[in-house]
Amino acid sequence: MTALLLDPRTWESLATLTVLEIVLGIDNMVFLSIVSSQLPIERQPQARAVGLGYALLMRIGLLAGIAWVISLSKPFVTIMGEGISWRDVILCAGGLFLLFKGTTEIRNLVQGTDEFAHNRKVATYDAVILQIAVFDLIFSLDSVITAVGMAEHLSVMIAAIVLAMGIMLAASGPVSRFIEENPTVKMLGLSFLLLIGMALVADAAHMHIPRGYLYFAVAFSAVVEAFNQFANRKTKKHS
Repeated sequence: MTALLLDPRTWESLATLTVLEIVLGIDNMVFLSIVSSQLPIERQPQARAVGLGYALLMRIGLLAGIAWVISLSKPFVTIMGEGISWRDVILCAGGLFLLFKGTTEIRNLVQGTDEFAHNRKVATYDAVILQIAVFDLIFSLDSVITAVGMAEHLSVMIAAIVLAMGIMLAASGPVSRFIEENPTVKMLGLSFLLLIGMALVADAAHMHIPRGYLYFAVAFSAVVEAFNQFANRKTKKHS
């Protein structure tokens, strides 16, 4: 253990993997913020903490059973000459879930009806946590596979995931408030979820879309939205 701590490569792997886990967790945090907003304000912080806690436990559990995770990528049936694995099934189901959830939320946000506002207030805590847990399970697969590819020691992988989750938990509150207070930003977040859902379905069909393309598109949109926010505030100040 001492030799591991004194090895510079250990700290380099820890820092790199922590940053990657945070980047991979951005979509998780956006989804977490949007889903938890269905609850009363006083219960939202608890829902976010429980949701990220589930994500942490799932990732550690999957790391401990990495041999089982790898087996999920092995085809169990062949359809029209294409092997289908349980990972493909999970990714496809998760992608369709995100497409449905994103489309529904965008429709409700655009309509902005009183009926929708009433339905948001009666969303149950268990239903929100279940949605978060399902989403965490899907993205835990990619997170764990990335961790295994970046680090050699299980302790380094777990430490990186714990650090990343701690940072995400600290940032989840301000991010959630900002998204909820700015409908245009929330629309941008929902569009991001649609992109991720499409990417998951494509992955399940063995047509991988590099995440860098998606993150660049979202980052560009976020910069444009930031300019819009700045312009609107400047206009209000002079009006």
